[in-house]
Amino acid sequence: MKKILAALALTTALTLPGVALARPVTLTTTLKNYGGDGAYLAIYVTDAKGAYAGTLWMAGGKAKYYEHLADWYRATGGNTAEINGITGASVGAGRTLEITLDLADALFDAGYTLHVDAAVEDMRDGPNDASVPLTSANAGREVQGRRYVASLGYSM
Repeated sequence: MKKILAALALTTALTLPGVALARPVTLTTTLKNYGGDGAYLAIYVTDAKGAYAGTLWMAGGKAKYYEHLADWYRATGGNTAEINGITGASVGAGRTLEITLDLADALFDAGYTLHVDAAVEDMRDGPNDASVPLTSANAGREVQGRRYVASLGYSM
């Protein structure tokens, strides 16, 4: 039941910000200069138990490559309905993806974690390349990624 409520809170905050208690949050993902093609990124949220709660953004438009976003793909079964209307272009090496979304207040300081999976053609995949707990204290701070993500952060 908690998973359903969390998913509802997440999707409601994204689609009906006037109805849910939400706040604008800017997510910033900067990639390392890894010297390859543009990266596909899945930006998603998990709950306190690590269960998938919802997708916030997908960078990269060809669904045939989504399976390389391994943790996101496993959590969603590759269901492209999870990303309808929330996709953009892949992100080039050394570039920054900055998006602003309305996120439900209920996601903060409640055990939820923001994740980024990354994949680059002809290079190794980067499942859970970067993650940061969604807390008020972490707003404005950046964490380092493991493979392609140089830094991940959010501000409110």
